[in-house]
Amino acid sequence: MGPDSHPDPFAGKRRSRSTSRCVLCRGTKNLCGKRRCPVIARAMALSRTELQVVGTEVAGSSPPGVFVGRYGYPKVSVGPMLPPYHGDTAVLDTPEEWMGRSIHEIIRFRYSLLRGTTPVPVTDPGGSRLVSDLQEVALSSTPVDAEARFTKRPGGKIKLSANVQPFGPSAPLRSFSVSPGTADRRLERSFGDTDLKAAEAVAGLYDGGVRVSAIQRAMSIGMLGVGRQRKLVPTRWSITATDSIISDTLVDRVKDNPTIDEFRVHTFHNLDNIYTAILMPAKWAFEWTEAWHPSSAWNMAGKRPGMISDSEPYEGRTTYPHIGGCYFSTRLAVAEHLASEGKQAAALVLREIHPGYILPVGVWNVRESIRATLNQPYEGFDGFEGAFRHALDQLTIAREHWVATCDLVKDSLYQKRLTDYMGASA
Repeated sequence: MGPDSHPDPFAGKRRSRSTSRCVLCRGTKNLCGKRRCPVIARAMALSRTELQVVGTEVAGSSPPGVFVGRYGYPKVSVGPMLPPYHGDTAVLDTPEEWMGRSIHEIIRFRYSLLRGTTPVPVTDPGGSRLVSDLQEVALSSTPVDAEARFTKRPGGKIKLSANVQPFGPSAPLRSFSVSPGTADRRLERSFGDTDLKAAEAVAGLYDGGVRVSAIQRAMSIGMLGVGRQRKLVPTRWSITATDSIISDTLVDRVKDNPTIDEFRVHTFHNLDNIYTAILMPAKWAFEWTEAWHPSSAWNMAGKRPGMISDSEPYEGRTTYPHIGGCYFSTRLAVAEHLASEGKQAAALVLREIHPGYILPVGVWNVRESIRATLNQPYEGFDGFEGAFRHALDQLTIAREHWVATCDLVKDSLYQKRLTDYMGASA
């Protein structure tokens, strides 16, 4: 079956779809008008943990970890993240190693990281001693010993976000010092190349085998880009930017590949989520759809599933997806899988979230879960109807909800194709 047998199933660019205000907002847009998001407040109460053995002076091994806030932009809070102990702490800030961990383990990892904060202009990518030291931390391939002095005892409940992995108590930073670490030579080369554009640096580091989380950290602390154009990038933004750049690069490569020759369905379960990916023998197209069960994190009061979907045709999309940064993390995982196989496909990826997913833990969870999904053995089918029926057998939400929400489902089920008429005239 050649690439022309199943033409691009999208007739044009699609808009985002959502059936739930909370699913669309996720605590970031204040759509309900309340001063505090009730979902985030409930999640923080569930995750409350007492911090052990910490005062205003802390010595420990940074994973390495740094954080750049977004409030007050273009002057943002910057600082290290380190636990109050020494040793191999890499797992605390390496989400690629969290697959298979429980939500409570992840919370425990993140709550042990104390975050120092100092306001710094985003135009200072290394001019100050603090930022220079943090760049040294970000360059390291292993945990680095560091000492931090705070103006007061770090406090506050764990912070939760749909985009960024959780982080624990924080306090204003009085001073910070770091011992020399073992630099990752790949990051070091990109850091030293002040003529290399940020997007090219990101793609090159990814191709060189650098973990996505390490690339995101380097971008955030102002280590990538052309000379004086380098800036600090809030961690939340750097995560999405990195996923977007890498997925753009991979999709461009995938479009040069032949299509797969069958419909494939992959399924994976993680953290009370069900992920199902349907890969179709067609030119590149992509749709990411989430269905939040009643009583799950972003659909606490709902009586029916809260659905949201974003998609793109072969040409790509021109607007930011309402579904948020997880769109790009999913797109990265799908394009990565196809590029590694040397194939092209249209991809419909469905996520069903159940009540056991009590806390938002960041888009890393989606990226790593989709990677794991596509590594599972698949079931092959000759047509979309059979593939879709099998996918629904793995899920629990009724067919009509998916059909009403997913453009790619409607197009695949109801759009007439040239091959339909060829068969009739044979």
